[in-house]
This record gives sequence, C-alpha cells and structure tokens, in this order.
Amino acid sequence: MEIELASGTPADLHPSVGAKRGLVIAPDLMGRRKLFDDLAARLSTAQSWNVIVVEPFRGRTFTTDTTDERHDVVGELDDDDVVGDLVDAANRLEVEPVALVGFCMGGMYAFKAAASHRFDRLVSFYGMIRVPERWQGPGQREPLKLLPHAEDPANVLAIVGTDDPYTPPEDVQELIDLGIEVVRYDGAEHGFVHDPSKASHRSQDAADAWARFHKHLSF
Repeated sequence: MEIELASGTPADLHPSVGAKRGLVIAPDLMGRRKLFDDLAARLSTAQSWNVIVVEPFRGRTFTTDTTDERHDVVGELDDDDVVGDLVDAANRLEVEPVALVGFCMGGMYAFKAAASHRFDRLVSFYGMIRVPERWQGPGQREPLKLLPHAEDPANVLAIVGTDDPYTPPEDVQELIDLGIEVVRYDGAEHGFVHDPSKASHRSQDAADAWARFHKHLSF
C-alpha cells in the first residue's frame, strides 16, 4: 500500500504479520515502479519482513520515462533529504532490526546512509562509489567521505561488476581498504542483478548476488 512519509515523499509499504525484520529499498534512477513493488512483495511474503520502497525524487514529476530527465536533476537532490526519508521509512516499519538495500543510485545512497547508524545491515548493488560528474551538486556528498563514519564497515556489503564504469577498480579498492566486503562479478556490467529485462542482466550472477544479500542480512 502507498503511504506518505513525514516529508510528503511517497513510499510503498508491504507489511508481514509477525515480521522478523524490516527492509528499506532505495530504488534506482527510475524510482518507484512495479519492478520494486513486486520485489518488496516477494521479500515480505517469503522472508516475513516488513518492506518499504522509498521514492528518491521527492515532490518531482517527470514528463518522460527516459533516464535523461532524471539524470539532470540528481545534482539538485540533498543527501539530508534523501537519507532522512530512508531513516523515516525505517521507523515506519515498526520492527527491529531494519536493513537497507539500494540499487544503482539507491546503492550510492545506501553507502551514504551508513553514516546514519540507523540500519543494522546495508547492501549496495552497484552503487556509485563516487558521485558522477553529471550528478554533482551542493547537496551531494561523496560516499567515500561518509563511509568512514559507518558504525561498523562489516555491516556494509557491496555487489559490483568488473565492467561497470561506476565501480572502477581503484574506487572498489578504496571500499576494501575501509573494511567493506566487496563481491565482484567478472565481466558484469551496471545493473546486472535486479532487472531481468535489461540486456546487462546475468541470471547466474544475479542468483549468487541475491544469496549473498540474504546471507548478509542473516548474520
């Protein structure tokens, strides 16, 4: 069901009777849509979790379904607003502990949200390790500047592909140097896990990555 966070940001909530944990989902650049609503529903049912999907573009409407319009406004987002909504969403789940998983742009915000200390586990699927030049703006802080403030770097898991321009080897090494677990998939491009309709999807790697996600949330 759709709810509204304190900021007015819409979110999709999937509760489970007797929930064992909560999970906040930070979607990719295209935001909330059926892909993530279906993912949240499956996780809620299969795992007995309370799950919520948070729209990253508070108060904005877009005239097209292309990425260009969204790319152009990411630099106008403010980390305090976006992470604040993720934290508020966690509090709406009414269960502890709460984890955060993000994909693409949402994965970048998962890195940033580690500094909030609100989430017991964080998983970034091919999140940007550095803010891309096109996305830079006054409210955008660098993930690598925030990750050292994580409560425990072992709480953070990064899933990356070796052929993803957003996760180059030198940036990945910086994650490793911080004590973050990084799982690399050789030859995988950006977005190879969460959307089977993409040309970059790799079913075997995706299955392995999901297994690692579940293991990370269980320890």
